[in-house]
Amino acid sequence: MTARTDAQARAVRLGPRSLAALLLVSAVGAAGFLWPFLAPPTSALSAHAQDAPWLFAGLLVLLVAVVAATIAESGLGPKAVAMLGVLAATGAALRPIGAGTAGLEPMFFLMVLSGRVLGPGFGYVLGSVTMFASALLTGGVGPWLPFQMLAMGWFTMGAGLLPGPDRLRGRAELLLLALYGFLAAFAYGTIMNLAGWPFMGALASSIAFDPHAAVPANLARFVAYCLATSLGWDLGRAIVTVVLTLVVGPAVLRALRRATRRAAFETPVTFDTPERRPHGHRSPAERDAPGGAPHMTQVTYDPGP
Repeated sequence: MTARTDAQARAVRLGPRSLAALLLVSAVGAAGFLWPFLAPPTSALSAHAQDAPWLFAGLLVLLVAVVAATIAESGLGPKAVAMLGVLAATGAALRPIGAGTAGLEPMFFLMVLSGRVLGPGFGYVLGSVTMFASALLTGGVGPWLPFQMLAMGWFTMGAGLLPGPDRLRGRAELLLLALYGFLAAFAYGTIMNLAGWPFMGALASSIAFDPHAAVPANLARFVAYCLATSLGWDLGRAIVTVVLTLVVGPAVLRALRRATRRAAFETPVTFDTPERRPHGHRSPAERDAPGGAPHMTQVTYDPGP
């Protein structure tokens, strides 16, 4: 581990309004994921178990858009937009590589490293936009997409909130990112299981959501559902994320930090006003020119016959 005194630049600085909007959409998103455990069996929401995910999905679409617009308004400049486009396109292209194959999803390691270098605000926008672009690319648009966008936004933002962004480097940083990627890969899978699990209510299964059962019974059903359906997929995602982070991570981190320094996100753009000189005043170069005046070429225009 080596110490660095230079502060790492952030493509997006979260202001009070952006932070408030992000907390709001996160709270609504948490309710959208956890409502099967929050609503009592006798509530009206449980009576509409098949409709609730659709309602939350529609609400999340609006809220995610509001948060993205708020963050963009607070400081997503043209240089950050360009980098967002490049990283989102790269992540969207990586996702179909292992789609449908035991959880081999290489896009997750890129989200971890990008969130680490570019910060939580940029990470949230990047995760949401990347998931949206990849859904358009793979045809994965449906009521689950808003939940995927929110979960991926949390996933990438969490990498930007890890400790030591300015000082932690080398093997210690890679181990930290690998550990976060491993745990977050399982967390992402579990969260997405919460989004799709209530849709199984119509199936006569012992692991499906039962709107008439108590919370402990549904919690046991959900754990069994995760173990039976997604454990292998989540494990594959976690292993791929760890391996790519340890093997390719150093080169990708260097490239991202080099691009961040060159972009100079936090450097204000200024324009110098040209100096106004009095009439007849000549610069030293003009005074030192042969004849005491700058060389001038006279151009004539011949209109022709």
